[in-house]
Amino acid sequence: MATSPDLPASISAALAVRLHGVSRSDAAQRSDTISKTYRAGGGSTAIRTESDALAYALARMPATYAAVIASLNALQEIRPDFAPRSLLDCGAGPGTATWACAEAFESLASFALLDANPALRALAMELARDNDRSIAYTLGDGDATIAQAPSADLVIASYVINELTDIARARLVAAMWAKTNDTLVIVEPGTPAGYARILDARTQLIEAGAHVIAPCPHDAACPLMKPDWCHFSQRLQRSRVHKQLKSAELPYEDEKFIYLAVTRMPVAQRPSRVLAQPVTTKIAITAKLCTPDGVITAIAPKRDKALYGKFRKLDWGDAVV
Repeated sequence: MATSPDLPASISAALAVRLHGVSRSDAAQRSDTISKTYRAGGGSTAIRTESDALAYALARMPATYAAVIASLNALQEIRPDFAPRSLLDCGAGPGTATWACAEAFESLASFALLDANPALRALAMELARDNDRSIAYTLGDGDATIAQAPSADLVIASYVINELTDIARARLVAAMWAKTNDTLVIVEPGTPAGYARILDARTQLIEAGAHVIAPCPHDAACPLMKPDWCHFSQRLQRSRVHKQLKSAELPYEDEKFIYLAVTRMPVAQRPSRVLAQPVTTKIAITAKLCTPDGVITAIAPKRDKALYGKFRKLDWGDAVV
């Protein structure tokens, strides 16, 4: 059964408690400043205080969590028997990916987190205490931190490699793979630049002996041609606070993301993937699919009731067997 993309109620409640007495306008301004810094390539440098960390978490945790959950759901669909015992979260921030992995995999017993930002680490430790979860969170930057980290069955990096230079990114990908006992998951923003970073990591990891689980149904070169790029979308519900901080009116948000899941052992069957929202007309449903043989346009005519019925259930990002 797929895990819900909505932030767990316990985490939302813990954040809400910390927001008590805090000016909404101040939190919104801090969130806006942090977002602008991220978009400019500054990473988490704008997050310096407890208030900054809280504003960031309230504004960004829900969407990041939803993207990670969607990626993990895709992984579990192909490997329903995967039951990792240990997790290594690289660039963990407030622990978003860790909370997602904990929800998706009840088998997880140990959680190791790494990040260089003291304010985000402090918030993650508080959230862990509030939720009676024991985590080991190492504060530090650079290759030394991950070199000293324990290996894990599941290694994850969400919205992290976009903050690094090409050289530093390649080093981190290599280091994460070295710490991976079984599966590595990387999640990035669903932009052309995020897709390009995922492609570079994918090439590097395949050359290192990794096997792609998802979203690709093959280990060959990506068949998409510019200006097209691979990405997916996950809808999540916005809370009242979330809407206030983002000056949003819609009760939902669509987070665009791209991900990569690789493993040390080949996967027997990798399904095709829906690369865009299927188009329904009066006579047929058309779906863009990435298959083991490349990208195709699949058509289910309405007169073919069985195929049409199958295509009616398809959504962007779904696996197609």
